[in-house]
Amino acid sequence: MSKLTTLQLGTYRTFQQNEFTRPLDSSVHGLQAERERIEKWNGVKINFDRRATLPRKEFRKCSCSPIMATVDRLVNMAPHFVKELQEFYHRVDSVSDPRTSNWLFVPSILSPITAVVIYLLLVWLLPKIMRSREAFQLKSLLVIYNVAVTILNLYICVEVLIATTDAGYSYSCQKLSISYEPKEMRIASVIWWFYFSKIVELFDTMFFLLRKKNNQVSFLHVYHHTTMVCLYWIGVKWVAGGQSFLGVMVNSMVHVFMYTYYGMSAVPSLRKYLWWKKHLTQLQLTQFCVLMCHGVVSLYVKCDYPPPLMQYALIGYMISFVVLFLNFYLHAYFAKKYRKQHEQHETNGEIIANGIASSDHEDRKKHN
Repeated sequence: MSKLTTLQLGTYRTFQQNEFTRPLDSSVHGLQAERERIEKWNGVKINFDRRATLPRKEFRKCSCSPIMATVDRLVNMAPHFVKELQEFYHRVDSVSDPRTSNWLFVPSILSPITAVVIYLLLVWLLPKIMRSREAFQLKSLLVIYNVAVTILNLYICVEVLIATTDAGYSYSCQKLSISYEPKEMRIASVIWWFYFSKIVELFDTMFFLLRKKNNQVSFLHVYHHTTMVCLYWIGVKWVAGGQSFLGVMVNSMVHVFMYTYYGMSAVPSLRKYLWWKKHLTQLQLTQFCVLMCHGVVSLYVKCDYPPPLMQYALIGYMISFVVLFLNFYLHAYFAKKYRKQHEQHETNGEIIANGIASSDHEDRKKHN
């Protein structure tokens, strides 16, 4: 059997690169073994001098299928991808805000990732644990928790409003000032408190699951809580001031109303005053529209910080919330209204739920 050159066998293997992916042994023994392997698997004599080609259907007999070849490539690429990701993180970390670099839960990306991973694990695990157990009531704990989160968000909203007004911030385009001046440090500090509040608010889901209110833990609920932690870790680490102040102020204001509602729903005697749930959802939708428009205005006036890519990402993020909350709003109120009208037509104009004719009965029942 004549000797094969690396060039000859390489030409053949380049032609069939989608079928063979393992490294080529360029020694004489290795080349001979490669030739024998190919001939044995495909039952065709290979003439390298004429660069004979084999029908693709013959190559499908090879144990190295296209799917496995793709998997093999991905496995081989993984270390390179991880290395590139680490290098990218170190590059962007080098331009982060030095003022907040050593603050609690800020220095490393592991902080938000750990919080989110533990959160998702509990979202998956708690329903299984509670399946054979009685639901916890947690009434006193819920009142204390909701009052505390309401006060925290009220402080954040008022503090941002006062601090940014004192610093002369613009609502159309406010450049980031990485300064240790007291006014700028005051704003950076309250943005950190907002980020911290997003971590605390992960307990919302845990309370729902411990009370076996699993229907409340929707995709929208989980998406909102997990992404807000990650978003404002980015905010406090790179944009602790400037344009990010408006999102902090508006969202904390909305959460004052939201946690007031949750706190009242935990007190049976106050549930009769919870007629404004629909308007709370409308307020949330308005919030996302305002912040989306704020991002568009920033692009229109060519505000140079945060970078345009970050502004586009924020606009896309707000659009996702508008779509998800609008879908919830339509199903929760318009679809429910249609069903009630249909039931009303069938019962000659009278809707009775456990002996009580009430349009808000189901909403109140959810917070028992």
